[in-house]
Amino acid sequence: MFSYLRRLKLSYAAYNIFQPKRLAHNLPIYARLGLKKQYFSPISSRDFAHLPANAGLPTVPPLAERLKALSAFQQLPAASQANLLAFEDNGFAILPGFFSDEQAEGINQDLASLIATQQISLRYRNKFMFAFRKSARIRAAGEGALRELVAALLGHETKLFQSINFLTGSEQRTHSDSIHMSTFPLGGMAAAWVALEDITPDNGPLHYYPGSHKLPYYLNADYQNEGNDWLIGDKEYTEYEAYINQKIAEAGIPKQIFLARKGDVFVWHANLMHGGEPHTDKALTRKSMVFHYFSQAHICYHEITQRPALL
Repeated sequence: MFSYLRRLKLSYAAYNIFQPKRLAHNLPIYARLGLKKQYFSPISSRDFAHLPANAGLPTVPPLAERLKALSAFQQLPAASQANLLAFEDNGFAILPGFFSDEQAEGINQDLASLIATQQISLRYRNKFMFAFRKSARIRAAGEGALRELVAALLGHETKLFQSINFLTGSEQRTHSDSIHMSTFPLGGMAAAWVALEDITPDNGPLHYYPGSHKLPYYLNADYQNEGNDWLIGDKEYTEYEAYINQKIAEAGIPKQIFLARKGDVFVWHANLMHGGEPHTDKALTRKSMVFHYFSQAHICYHEITQRPALL
């Protein structure tokens, strides 16, 4: 019965009715695209099947022009600039030493204080969610220059949607964020991962597949998880993970492992396939942090649960 209730779209809509301010962001775009949706209505890729791929998006200058207009970009070392300029080709950009040791340590101290005072606790096994709402230092790290650079990559104004802090490796199997933090048109999300200590092969480094962002966006319909007018799909998430592993194998894209140094940042495209390696030495921590950003020009939602995103 609980599983059935969790699949019931009306249960999500009932909760969303009480969140008008946090869900109103999609309404102007719904109206512009002719979608008859309320702010609390379920939403999924099926709702956009009849629309052109870039429906409703304004034209933006080329990536190089967008980046070079930013003082935050001009202040970066040449190697970091080159990595950002290659973002559309590679699907990621590595920014070595973007944060200083002092900044990283300050974030670690803030998180430790939030944990000690029970202002934040673990969710989903090993994730500390939304610490940026409770720490001005963590929020400043995600806003500021990093958000400006992500906005330039996306080509639109962005909103810092989510932060996740880790003390251990995520060990998450390979996936695309677009199944979780979805947009229409596709590609209106980006993420930035921050190493808050040196990462080794033994403490669960990030892995990724360069160029995998050019694969199709694999959404509910691709692994038969659309559900119907009343229920979301009934597939286990492991079935999505298995599907992605199959597609990566078929594409023949080699895996890369990011052995980051403290303060390094890894920015990735909405559809880049990535995950976490096994955390083999349990005596080691893997302090790190992820920021997720949504474009304000896109409809923002969650494909699996078919919920509009709370911003």
